[in-house]
Amino acid sequence: MAKASASFTCTACGASFGKWSGKCDACGAWNSIVEEAPLSAGPKALGQRGRAIALTNLDTEEPPPPRFSSGIEELDRVLGGGLVPASAILVGGDPGIGKSTLLLQATASFARRGLKCLYISGEEAAAQVRMRAQRLGLTDAPVQLGAETALRDILTTLDNERPGLAIIDSIQTMWLDTVEAAPGSVSQVRAAAHELVSFAKRRGVAIILVGHVTKEGQIAGPRVVEHMVDTVLYFEGERGHQFRILRAVKNRFGPADEIGVFEMTGNGLQEVINPSALFLSSRDAPAPGSAVFAGIEGSRPVLTEIQALVAPSNLGTPRRTVVGLDSGRLSTILAVLEARVGIPFTGLDVFLNVAGGMRVTEPAADLAVAAALLSAREDVAIPPDMVLFGEISLSGALRPAGQTENRLKEAAKLGFTQATIPKGSKSTGSAGISLREMADLAAFTGEMFGAG
Repeated sequence: MAKASASFTCTACGASFGKWSGKCDACGAWNSIVEEAPLSAGPKALGQRGRAIALTNLDTEEPPPPRFSSGIEELDRVLGGGLVPASAILVGGDPGIGKSTLLLQATASFARRGLKCLYISGEEAAAQVRMRAQRLGLTDAPVQLGAETALRDILTTLDNERPGLAIIDSIQTMWLDTVEAAPGSVSQVRAAAHELVSFAKRRGVAIILVGHVTKEGQIAGPRVVEHMVDTVLYFEGERGHQFRILRAVKNRFGPADEIGVFEMTGNGLQEVINPSALFLSSRDAPAPGSAVFAGIEGSRPVLTEIQALVAPSNLGTPRRTVVGLDSGRLSTILAVLEARVGIPFTGLDVFLNVAGGMRVTEPAADLAVAAALLSAREDVAIPPDMVLFGEISLSGALRPAGQTENRLKEAAKLGFTQATIPKGSKSTGSAGISLREMADLAAFTGEMFGAG
């Protein structure tokens, strides 16, 4: 039998190679290729007969998984209605954004509701975690605390204690003695995550893993960890703002892209029940360059203010600065305005910002972005009681957005009386808002700004 040869796998995209190289030819990532040891059992062991798998039909009815509420509505919303037993959850976010604070508050809330909880810290001493708990007023919560990085000891403790929920902060600090690599390396992170997820499924313990992120905003370590767990949550926010967004990018027990909004205060993170009112609370008198976008985040309508500033540039290449939006989308909208509407931005610096530290990824924000840009360029303020949404195609046509009725109802609740939407949007107008339907960007520009 031929000797099994080692293979090399990219931790970013999973592509396999016969030899190591500094750059992955499949996805272009640098220093992401690691050696995969050959299967130690070999084909001989695989040839042995195993047990038969129990098969079921697609119409087999099974009860939905039970859930345990934390009492924190925003967290329960992101989790899909509560914590599912035996689930594995990965939480990532920038350093200092508040991951440990959020999880300590959540653990205390679960414990107060009768769930046995363990908090294992690999980054801080137990005394440091207790100091944070005192500052947050959580010392009365029946949470069991430990500080350890040896995964074998942690699994033994979990097996003896049998908690309902265990927090591992963080997965990059865990060390497995069967893997000859330093803590935080690709091999250690992957092996530690595998052991913890397997333990969660085997013992019925819900486990929450804290993960560091890279400078690109992705969770550090092999991407296979995100495939192992049931739910992946990102904790987002700008350090200069007090708002924090908990976003579900993967959830096997609920909708993805659901968000929970929190406000960082001196007493910890406070949940925000109505984020639209919060993101719009600091709006001043109507000014050019401001447009309100009625968006959808998961199942929740959220209104955000998009701000634009257009000024003459002294540079050979004008600046394009974007905060809270995709810079590529801005370039596309500027190109459509020039090619289809005839409004150039050559020689002009363009600055675009989403107020409140919110990040908008929905294509339906195109119309609000274009309106803010045109308003800033033409120095004409958009009516303060108007919301806008709609996707702009490369031909300049406006495409309808989904959940139009929910967007309008949220706008009406906050006092908006008119909306500009793409023609053909599915809306009955029952929200009590005056609708202005536009077929393309040229018609919108001509009616709103008298340009084009």
